[in-house]
Amino acid sequence: MSHPYLPAVIALVQRAGQAILPHWRNDVAVTEKADASPVTAADLAAHHILADGLLALAPQVPVLSEEDSAIAFAERAAWQRWWLVDPLDGTKEFIAGSEEFTVNVALIEHGRVVFGVVGIPATGRYYYGGAGLGAWRAEAGGEPAAISVRVAPAEAFTVVASKRHSSPAQERLLEGLSERFGDLQLASVGSSLKFCLLAEGSADCYPRLAPTSQWDTAAAQGVLEGAGGEVLDLKGAALTYEARESYLNPSFLSLPQAAAWRAELVQLARALD
Repeated sequence: MSHPYLPAVIALVQRAGQAILPHWRNDVAVTEKADASPVTAADLAAHHILADGLLALAPQVPVLSEEDSAIAFAERAAWQRWWLVDPLDGTKEFIAGSEEFTVNVALIEHGRVVFGVVGIPATGRYYYGGAGLGAWRAEAGGEPAAISVRVAPAEAFTVVASKRHSSPAQERLLEGLSERFGDLQLASVGSSLKFCLLAEGSADCYPRLAPTSQWDTAAAQGVLEGAGGEVLDLKGAALTYEARESYLNPSFLSLPQAAAWRAELVQLARALD
């Protein structure tokens, strides 16, 4: 299965990535937003390509981008379908010269992800997928290949961790997982690529008990759901994207939907909530 908007969105994500690359490893100027997070000319260049392109693709579908998010809750609450966009996720990695930054676009309907596209400008790789659609990974210039989660650890239980963000609760959850599965293998990676590692079967779990915003997660959640995974809050309910006053997500757990240890993970997390 596919979606009629997908080819055009993939092309837009690739164009946005090409607009970012001239700024990468090139002493890009960094300014600070009101929330103290960094923003660069690369973020804004990608934003304009995506916002303009999505509006041209579907004029009736509003766009919510990290770089244009000052939209009143009363207006957003009336939306049934919208684009959720992070033009450059992993800005700190981008500024540091790492390859681990991404371009992210998700289509949301009634608070759920229809599909997401995640592009990696530095390598040309991209991922896309959605619940009921499947999930794929493609290299620059290559044909897409279907991907899926692994439902059992290959060897050591592999947990994806953020390079920059943890919390005491997350450390306690990792301790609980270690008691259940033995020594954990930690895969540290930046940006929305954490979800993609699960989606392609390279890791088993991505818990996030530290702040994220809706645009940080939606596109890659679509990829993971298409690959047979899910993203849950700490009570075991699906992470959704209905309009709220705050753009912050609750803490969440990303895992294969059919994992035999799913109930144990949720129980561990509930004890921390």
